[in-house]
Amino acid sequence: MQEGGAAAPGDTNREGTITVKVRAFATLREVRRADGPTGRSSSTARCEFLPAEHDAEVPGGSTVGDLLTLLSARHPGLGDALFTPAGDLRAYVNILKNGRNIHFSGGLKTPLEDGDTIALFPPAGGG
Repeated sequence: MQEGGAAAPGDTNREGTITVKVRAFATLREVRRADGPTGRSSSTARCEFLPAEHDAEVPGGSTVGDLLTLLSARHPGLGDALFTPAGDLRAYVNILKNGRNIHFSGGLKTPLEDGDTIALFPPAGGG
């Protein structure tokens, strides 16, 4: 960091931002974009792909909920897969921060730190 808070050449973090690694698994990598007057996705809706793994920059002090809101804005259809119409995380979606389920660490209010890894898991079934 240079004097006055300006980023020095080669700095990987800008003042006030943190970088987290986002990993999306299975069906959360392919989300159907809502289309039509109802705003609901359909079997003919266009698919968009969330990268299997990528870095995301968020403001310092962000929470897991803030990150998911940002990702939902960037990837139409992801919000429908993650959240209920009331804005709650769907019961069957599992979000892990550094390998631990956020359900046990504050839910969507779980704070993020630079270098965290957030994994997005859809429901799993089988037998």
